[in-house]
Amino acid sequence: VQLQASGGGLVQAGGSLRLSCTASGSFHSISSMGWYRQVPGKQRELVARISNVGDTNYADSVKERFTILRESAKNTVSLDMNNVKPEDTATYYCTAFGFEVGKGWSPGRSFTSWGQGTLVTVSS
Repeated sequence: VQLQASGGGLVQAGGSLRLSCTASGSFHSISSMGWYRQVPGKQRELVARISNVGDTNYADSVKERFTILRESAKNTVSLDMNNVKPEDTATYYCTAFGFEVGKGWSPGRSFTSWGQGTLVTVSS
């Protein structure tokens, strides 16, 4: 499963940005998709995650500012980032958890895939 992320760039504090990610390849289903971020020298952290039934989780630092959306039919997840802050500067990674195709098109082995990362820089 390949994940292609886009939408990163430079934005001023208080501005908005949208990240998008599309999964492609052969798989049975995707259970959840999400976004993590990482800055040099720190661990990768969860930003937001959404299940296949629309349940969401957000990091406390982005609640009320970021919104994760999913188009299951298109295997796409997006992250609307509003009122961004300099501390949101990081490389953002898209991730997907799902199942490979098993026998008779039943769910096979699980997988976790990561996109290549897209850099978001927020200037003060």
